[in-house]
Amino acid sequence: MSIVPENEHQKNALGWAARDSSGLLSPFKFSRRATGEKDVALKVLYCGICHTDLHMIKNDWGYSIYPLVPGHEIVGEVTEVGSKVNKFKVGDKVGVGYMVGSCGSCDDCSDNLENYCPKMIPTCGAKYHDGTITYGGFSDTMVVDEHFVVRIPDNMPLDAAAPLLCAGTTVYSPMKYYGLDKPGSHLGVVGLGGLGHVAVKFAKAMGAKVTVISTSPSKKQEALEILGADSFLVSRDEDQLKAAKGTMNGIVDTVSAKHDLQPLLGLLKNHGKLVLIGVSVKPYELPAASLILGRKLVGGSNVGGLEETQEMIDFAAKHNVTANVEVIPMDYVNTAFERLAKADVRYRFVIDIGNTLKTSS
Repeated sequence: MSIVPENEHQKNALGWAARDSSGLLSPFKFSRRATGEKDVALKVLYCGICHTDLHMIKNDWGYSIYPLVPGHEIVGEVTEVGSKVNKFKVGDKVGVGYMVGSCGSCDDCSDNLENYCPKMIPTCGAKYHDGTITYGGFSDTMVVDEHFVVRIPDNMPLDAAAPLLCAGTTVYSPMKYYGLDKPGSHLGVVGLGGLGHVAVKFAKAMGAKVTVISTSPSKKQEALEILGADSFLVSRDEDQLKAAKGTMNGIVDTVSAKHDLQPLLGLLKNHGKLVLIGVSVKPYELPAASLILGRKLVGGSNVGGLEETQEMIDFAAKHNVTANVEVIPMDYVNTAFERLAKADVRYRFVIDIGNTLKTSS
């Protein structure tokens, strides 16, 4: 006899879940585990919607587990802590990002890079240590090991902070790791969506010159006047590409659709670095000569470890970096996913869980 989700654990919970690859979400009753000695329980206040959530509810990558409660850009308030928790107390504002578990003993975990642990456990749609399914932040409560919880600084608006727990650390981590955070360096940002707009803000806060690279000329004014980019390059304009050839120290590529890497490599100076953080379902063609002749690098990066995520959120608070968000009620979520699929959002949807979940369910 199988155990239904609402009877697996001791604490009743309410969320919205997709039941199949149609991706349609609706109210879902399930349960959370009791707060263990190293756990932090929180009331979810806001949760961002990431493009990964769209892939997961549609089973685009082939490993989604249903029912699937999405959401890994979670901000909330601590309601209970375990007896061995020493970093948090009831009433603290906290965040939970892309993962809620890892092995804790491999080289990556030892280096505070839990995001690369072979046994990393995503916040939703995965098997937890106890064999039950992880349910994400489109829900009223969470129970998370304290190691995977970050503190939200007091001066940060909670709704605009939520996307930083994924989008923020996803752009901050490669900038730091690949040395693209140097004041005075020239950084290109490909794509001006949920990741790209935050990348521009972090790069400017780090003191870099920033060029936005986009297929959409209509985004130029917003990139320059609202987000603070220094220049804007239309990637389909051969004259603009030629004029900017060999001018950039690095490029952060946020686009998840397959596209030609050759023009981007041409924009790099010798020894420059192109870092991919958008996940394309289709493989890229890699122009080896462009790498060899300029000692250029194509790399990748996947979110960030917990120590780095806390560093990122503290840096963001210090430099007033937040995501540009459209706050929505829970019952708008299906429309939001339809709009996200069409890139019809500037620049991140955030669900007001605390005020709208129960009235929408």
